[in-house]
Amino acid sequence: TSSGVFLLQMGWGDLGAFGEPSKETPNLDRMAAEGMLFLDFYTANPLCSPSRAALLTGRLPVRNGFYTTNGHARNAYTPQDIVGGIPDSELLLPELLKKAGYINKIIGKWHLGHRPQFHPLKHGFDEWFGSPNCHFGPYDNRERPNIPVYRDWEMIGRYYEDFKIDLKTGEANLTQVYLQEALDFISKQQASQQPFFLYWAIDATHAPVYASKQFLGTSQRGLYGDAVREIDDSVGKILNHLQQLGISENTFVFFTSDNGAALISAPTQGGSNGPFLCGKQTTFEGGMREPAIAWWPGHIPAGGVSHQLGNVMDLFSTSLSLAGLQPPSDRQIDGIDLLPVMLQGKLIDRPIFYYRGNELMAVRAGLYKAHYWTWSNSWEEHGKGIDFCPGQSVSGVTTHTQEEHTYLPLLFHLGRDPGEKFPLSFASEEYQRAVQRISGLLQQHKATLVPGQPQLNVCDQAVMNWSPPGCEKLGKCLKAPESDPKKCPWPH
Repeated sequence: TSSGVFLLQMGWGDLGAFGEPSKETPNLDRMAAEGMLFLDFYTANPLCSPSRAALLTGRLPVRNGFYTTNGHARNAYTPQDIVGGIPDSELLLPELLKKAGYINKIIGKWHLGHRPQFHPLKHGFDEWFGSPNCHFGPYDNRERPNIPVYRDWEMIGRYYEDFKIDLKTGEANLTQVYLQEALDFISKQQASQQPFFLYWAIDATHAPVYASKQFLGTSQRGLYGDAVREIDDSVGKILNHLQQLGISENTFVFFTSDNGAALISAPTQGGSNGPFLCGKQTTFEGGMREPAIAWWPGHIPAGGVSHQLGNVMDLFSTSLSLAGLQPPSDRQIDGIDLLPVMLQGKLIDRPIFYYRGNELMAVRAGLYKAHYWTWSNSWEEHGKGIDFCPGQSVSGVTTHTQEEHTYLPLLFHLGRDPGEKFPLSFASEEYQRAVQRISGLLQQHKATLVPGQPQLNVCDQAVMNWSPPGCEKLGKCLKAPESDPKKCPWPH
């Protein structure tokens, strides 16, 4: 069985199947109707890089090193000046799938470190078309270089220069380029009868948002909606392609997101987290509960809806299971195999851990979620107009100072109160029962936790994308400044 994972930055409320009112995602809605919708599916972190590291290793970021100890409970990722990246000691899904003869390709954003030792082709991928970091910018190539786009080992150009993104109109052809890469890769593997793993990690819905000309101005939701419509159209074309090649029944496809919609970019460039509180960067439901759809015609019954608590790390264990492989036994794996859930409708009892940096902020078990720490962002950042919960302040919950609730966790029943607005009374019997159960799970988790070496502590301008491999041929090498390593400042 081949497998494809689509990982995008979208919110729970961005899909028609999840109730988005303009119903502009017909292909994803069809994917849900033909497959299984997961309503309680989470990412491993409220930010991009750690979530991607978790998906590919099956391990929490606090174990695989994708976190920082520079400050308490800080979100950290892999900007251009990060020194760290995915450690060689971590085993990534594509490395393991190689043992079963898989050919692996990543299309789009890698985000697990951009220095040579972190290159995706050194960590199990056979092919890459995309970028090491996100398409922020454009930069001026003097203070900060524009992000390179790679084909396999070497860069083939830079964003904004060779891969145009018009910041005035939002026009860019990148999603079409990424779509064609996917279709060509699938055709090639089908022709050579080769099982494949395709990781399609495109970034059109990440601010600055973009869409190609034929989609611009077509959505009721503005430019962000245009980008979503183009992604939806692309997913439809990929699924149709699998069907036309006659391999859809041998191909497991999963669609999800790396974090909740970034409400800081709302409403013009941000998505929707439906009924959930806050968004990206927070450990409230809006930051970590994701849209998720599994599709495997002939295997996963159509029209399924699951309340299984799922996590992006489960895609690691599930993909190995599909390939007939066991997860590595020499390390703690946090993902579970979802095949019994998808094929037999089983429900597996397991908790969800909500980490922000080095701190376990909350735990979900069943329908209850206990917050041991709350924080949206600091008063100082909030005063600069950075708001992760616009229009949604809940007194004592969306706090601007880090509040500890270790002795009396804030408890929510997510069935009755998905928006985390009404904490249960500390005195109630329901509270006592649920907290007792969750504290047991928390103690068990903490007792076995061995944190990895933090990779996101040190930044240095000299390691930015000045002269990536292949720059000589293109005449695109830039002169790096002197090395000057510093602790990265992580304000959130």
